[in-house]
Amino acid sequence: MAGVPGLRRGLAILRLLAAGEPLTAATLSARLGLPRSTTYHLLAELEAAGVVAHLPDTARWAIGIGAFEVGTAYLRHHPLDEVAGPSLRRLAHRTGHDVHLGVLDGRELLYLLRERPPRPQTLVTAVGVRLPAHLTASGRAVLAGLAPAQRRALLAGAGPLTRRTDRGPASARALSAVLAAEARRGWAVEDGEVSRGYASVAHAIHGADGEAVAAVSVTFPHQCAPACGTDFADLAAVVGRTAVEVTRHLGGVPGAGVRPPGPPGTARSR
Repeated sequence: MAGVPGLRRGLAILRLLAAGEPLTAATLSARLGLPRSTTYHLLAELEAAGVVAHLPDTARWAIGIGAFEVGTAYLRHHPLDEVAGPSLRRLAHRTGHDVHLGVLDGRELLYLLRERPPRPQTLVTAVGVRLPAHLTASGRAVLAGLAPAQRRALLAGAGPLTRRTDRGPASARALSAVLAAEARRGWAVEDGEVSRGYASVAHAIHGADGEAVAAVSVTFPHQCAPACGTDFADLAAVVGRTAVEVTRHLGGVPGAGVRPPGPPGTARSR
């Protein structure tokens, strides 16, 4: 094999794991035509680098957090303001709310872009801020849009989940239930989980393979005690159209599991 055999074989393992469900080392070895000893050695090196993860309960291997960080680097360094900025600015003007675009960075949501309406509200989440992905609408929109195997690998070993208020999932089981409901609905909502008195609605942005790579969200004042379970469907429809627009600008295709945006409606923020 020309070039650097170890690198080529390691990349082949990554591509195979990224294409589907977690696999055993024996299956990887057979599918790639590699000796088992070589496969185990490569997996150990890839695990040390954080780009694959071993799932001990099933003795299988999956994509690791490091691979997600590399995968989202494209969005972090791409001229997003030129590509997505106009769409986000229109959304901010249309809704009168703060608008953000964020990506997963490990188990955190990293905000890459922010647009403010003509009359800004008091809430400010700056570009470069990181928040626990499981508490943010944007983070959950991306997590809900990942393949189940990728999501499990990303959250493996996360332990108890942090909370900023008295709301939000506090365990992996609770988060799984929230993500399943949001995947069925087609958009994510957080209400008072990041900051009391504010809510957010987010739709995923998708890559060329249809999987979530980022999310666009709007954040707005909302008081509701106890949590009222409002899903802000009208506002979500407006955000959804912007997410589809940005997806297409980035050369992606809407994910198969995400509902297409509904007809225009009056954005509401209660």
